[in-house]
Amino acid sequence: MSVVTIKQLLEAGVHFGHHTRRWNPKMAEYIFTERNGIYIIDLQKTVKKFEEACMFVRDLAAEGGTILFVGTKKQAADAIREEATRCGMYYVNVRWLGGMLTNYKTIRKSINRLAQLEKMQADGTFDALPKKEVAALQKEMENYERNLGGIKNMDRLPDAIFIVDARREHIAVLEAKKLGIPIIAIVDTNCDPDDADYIIPGNDDAIRAIRLISSVLADAVIEGRQGESFDEGESAVETEPEADNDDEDKGEDKETDKDTDSTEVVTDTTDTTDTQKAEVETVESTEA
Repeated sequence: MSVVTIKQLLEAGVHFGHHTRRWNPKMAEYIFTERNGIYIIDLQKTVKKFEEACMFVRDLAAEGGTILFVGTKKQAADAIREEATRCGMYYVNVRWLGGMLTNYKTIRKSINRLAQLEKMQADGTFDALPKKEVAALQKEMENYERNLGGIKNMDRLPDAIFIVDARREHIAVLEAKKLGIPIIAIVDTNCDPDDADYIIPGNDDAIRAIRLISSVLADAVIEGRQGESFDEGESAVETEPEADNDDEDKGEDKETDKDTDSTEVVTDTTDTTDTQKAEVETVESTEA
């Protein structure tokens, strides 16, 4: 079974890690090489780990399980919302509120308040109130919707959580671990792979990389619910322009750390090792 190809990963820039001075030694086994001060992730290992994660997701979905998609950095926000919605799952893409999992009963009260406000707006209650009061209620409702809109239909704790950038979303990781909720995570070269039960070694900063991975996982959910199997090398993802990397830890590395737009993508994937070597050489010559 192949849920994604080396070619797709290369095109999305999944292989670009962080600057060599910003890394976690535990990620050493997933690093292919280093070029121009940037770690290159071993995509053969990414494919293997990705397949394991997708199998878990598909089996969980087939049993009626739910997954919470989490990604609050701006590069991940749209993909997380769209892919979670597409596969009928829940998401957090603006801000992780402390206690979203470990204090879910309290969070549920806020969600119920949001539902109450939405009902008041829909049934005309707002029309009978003073404008100043309505403005305050609308502001309250917008705030709840922004932070809780992706989980307002989640009536119980999720059976698993998918995280973009476990290092950034460390509070979500801690809460999930405390409750024994399985974690699937994109793990870049500066992350701790021990933070997740199912890791996907890859670039957690590029829009296209996040979109590809989120899309394939959403496909796995849909296929699990429908009792289907993966179509080799197919994904619902559409490539889109890359955004500037605004990650605090590597803002100075914008041009070299995660830039894939100027690289010529290798299309021959017969031998994945040779393919990745060729890609690395292309990156090096392009940036020279």
